[in-house]
Amino acid sequence: MKIAGSTTVITGGASGLGRATAERLSGAGGRVALLDLPKSPGAQTAAALGQNAMFAPCDVTSADEVTVALDAAVARFGAIHILVNCAGIGTAEKTFGKRGPADLAAFTRTIQINLIGTFNCIRLAAAHMAKNQPNEEGERGVVINTASVAAFDGQIGQAAYSASKGGIVGMTLPIARDLAEMGIRVVTIAPGIFETPMLAGLPEPARISLGTGQAGPLPAPPRPPGRVWSAGGPYHRERHAQWRDHQARRRHPHGAALSWKFGGRFAGWGRAGPPGTRMAPR
Repeated sequence: MKIAGSTTVITGGASGLGRATAERLSGAGGRVALLDLPKSPGAQTAAALGQNAMFAPCDVTSADEVTVALDAAVARFGAIHILVNCAGIGTAEKTFGKRGPADLAAFTRTIQINLIGTFNCIRLAAAHMAKNQPNEEGERGVVINTASVAAFDGQIGQAAYSASKGGIVGMTLPIARDLAEMGIRVVTIAPGIFETPMLAGLPEPARISLGTGQAGPLPAPPRPPGRVWSAGGPYHRERHAQWRDHQARRRHPHGAALSWKFGGRFAGWGRAGPPGTRMAPR
């Protein structure tokens, strides 16, 4: 899939990883439609990106709102070639703790937004992609989902978040098989920790536990003297955007979940390979 001249719909595109992806693809000559909540800075982000960007406010869990947003993108740019799902929320709560049993409503909301919202956008965007003329490689569209390393290695308090991201990983292959006959490729990326509004919204103890890697039953390996852990900042968000760009352009893999994280079990305990990345097919 060629980025230049293609239209990408990015959910959660107003900030964080979604915005970094929009900046990367827009800079490569693509058109981007940012889907995010009406209260988000989506309009400002689209304005900053220029005439090849637009903001379509919607709630990803609403079939009607996503339908209207996608129709607006097609009306503005003519077609939808790529969908990047970045919209999501994070929660941190033990199954049972000092405050009693976990809040079932919070668990349900996390599943609703992260998992069902992702599927909602895939199914509706696929209907538009199926109308595209196939390119020289037979592709009509590409879907790139965002899971998390928490899908494979969830920490204390991450039951809801891990379940939602594990669901995204689990549905990647069957959705890829469903859409293969229409020439729509599907891949999921499972990144590690980045400085985003979602991470900033977690309680401080949760951010600290994720950062130290000491939330799980296994102790974290000792750090080199003087090293302070920090979540991936702007540089790593840009690397994440580059990885999405790479997956949108290439034909392979299809139906795969790719883990991208700092070296180590969950947090950043000594990087392996190029700084900030470690890609491994799961």
